[in-house]
Amino acid sequence: MTIHARFCAFLAALAVLFTAQTAGAQVYTQAGFEAYLAEVAGKARAEGVSDRAIREGLNGLTINNRVVELDRPQAPDSPGSSYPPFAPYRERHVDAARIGGGQRTYAANASLIPSIEQRYGVPGEILIAIWGHETNYGSYTGGFDTIRSLATLAYEGRRRELFESELIAALKMLDRGVTRQQLTGSWAGAIGNPQFLPSVWLKVAQDGDNNGTRDIWNSRADTLASIANYFVEAGWRRGEPWGVPAYVPGNFDRSVNVSRLNAPRCERVFERHGQWKTVREWKALGIRPQGTIPDDSFAILFEPDGPGATAYLLTSNYRVILDYNCSNYYALSVGLLADAIR
Repeated sequence: MTIHARFCAFLAALAVLFTAQTAGAQVYTQAGFEAYLAEVAGKARAEGVSDRAIREGLNGLTINNRVVELDRPQAPDSPGSSYPPFAPYRERHVDAARIGGGQRTYAANASLIPSIEQRYGVPGEILIAIWGHETNYGSYTGGFDTIRSLATLAYEGRRRELFESELIAALKMLDRGVTRQQLTGSWAGAIGNPQFLPSVWLKVAQDGDNNGTRDIWNSRADTLASIANYFVEAGWRRGEPWGVPAYVPGNFDRSVNVSRLNAPRCERVFERHGQWKTVREWKALGIRPQGTIPDDSFAILFEPDGPGATAYLLTSNYRVILDYNCSNYYALSVGLLADAIR
């Protein structure tokens, strides 16, 4: 499974999660938990994890009931159901406080950003916008014991394959020099300034300041370089915008934008996307970009709030932002925040 498929599988897991326990439902016990951890230890050892890391990570763990509470199910959206409007989401996520924080964070890292942009080809404002969305520029990265959270989620078993593999990845991090105390984050196992899962840290985290560690908790250089490398691995195209707002004329025939894409993941996200056309072809249909975008760039036309509201022409780099978090509104707000920071 690729890093991107694993990450999207993780996000999908959060939409399924626990159902409320009823009479006769499975009972989770500390004894059962410890027996399960012994199985995990064997699997981790088979994957090359040291006995030291296994002991350090798993000894003395208890079930985290708060994680269980937070992991209660959200009713998944059914295909074809209505979508909430984007405008209120944008107002909450691209507000003056977040824009100001992004501009200050960009300025504080002005000496780092040019070399990272040159190496990875991802604009600094995109990196800062991701940082802002994930942890409010590092002001809150989460206080849950990552290994305990992942062990609890894996033991429950509903998405055992996913969370067990992340638990073993976290143990591998201990063998790569990460301390047990560093492994704190969100209740669902995301860690550090960019909120990577452990498997993502193993694959893409970077030593941006060349000090021999990949510290996405405390190092600004490592944080920015790691986000940039994630984007490169996901297919970011150097020099292409994520998208631009677009004017759609009142007489636009939307039948030319119907897509028959069968998305293998994130169906509710991709069912809203139309056809890929060059910007030149969109212009010939009356669509007018409200920003700079090459005529030969391929883009989809997306109207999140329907006819009469702001539309967007979105490139393949928008799809890369979706790879980080498979939500149209998340990806749009990251792009718009980056534009405001720039």
